[in-house]
Amino acid sequence: MSDVVEKLKELGFNSYEAKVYLALLKKYPATGYEISQIADIPQSRAYDALKSLEAESIVFSTNEKPQKFTPIAPKELTQRFKRRINSTIDYLEKKLPAVKEDYNEPIHNVFGAENILDKLKEVIKNTKYSLYLEIWQEDFKNLEEVLTDAYDRGVDIKIVGYNNLKTIFGLVYPHEGGKEIENAHGGRLIYLLSDNLESVFGHVESKVVWTKNDDVAFLLKEFVVHDMYLLDIYEHFPEQLRYFYGSGFRKLKEKILDKRSSYNIH
Repeated sequence: MSDVVEKLKELGFNSYEAKVYLALLKKYPATGYEISQIADIPQSRAYDALKSLEAESIVFSTNEKPQKFTPIAPKELTQRFKRRINSTIDYLEKKLPAVKEDYNEPIHNVFGAENILDKLKEVIKNTKYSLYLEIWQEDFKNLEEVLTDAYDRGVDIKIVGYNNLKTIFGLVYPHEGGKEIENAHGGRLIYLLSDNLESVFGHVESKVVWTKNDDVAFLLKEFVVHDMYLLDIYEHFPEQLRYFYGSGFRKLKEKILDKRSSYNIH
């Protein structure tokens, strides 16, 4: 029962109060001495705990001698704390934003391949309805199980896939030049947007940014969606685009990018 004691402590009980309440559930009505024996605690501590629980109307006593005690039902106890917690949360949801009206969601750095993978899995598992994703085949394999689970529970998944990414679910736009982009940017990149709210992007093996900032989510979606627009157009009009812009959109890049820019491949 030690795990139950710990959970009761999370609700505000101390160790003696939790043990006394559990002892009373095993035998009631019961005297303070009987409770101390069942709970395996000193009798003085049992009476202190009973006094505290009685003040909270979790335990009730009789006027007879010796005095006996009875607990409220477990369901009443849990419902009482649910009402109290929900009431507190409702209050805080209303009042906390007023503490700082211009509050912005912070932007966090996540370092290391293992920590990044854990964060990506966490975000995907918490996704309710949509995922936009740009990812290399090598990294997709590490996330395929949680992505499959997300798809099975109805999440709409749209992917820009590098290095011949293959999957049986979701809408996938193949992106050429994965190796060149990886070399140009010093490693494989990932862009993930969950429910138009939660963003993860950066170098998947070293450092990514994770945030629920609305502005970042907007920009990330714009980036991924425009990639998908261009890839869809390229899929249907490859010859026309090569005619106008040259192989690899060379003329378009020369037109838009600064000649000194290191960002010359995408």
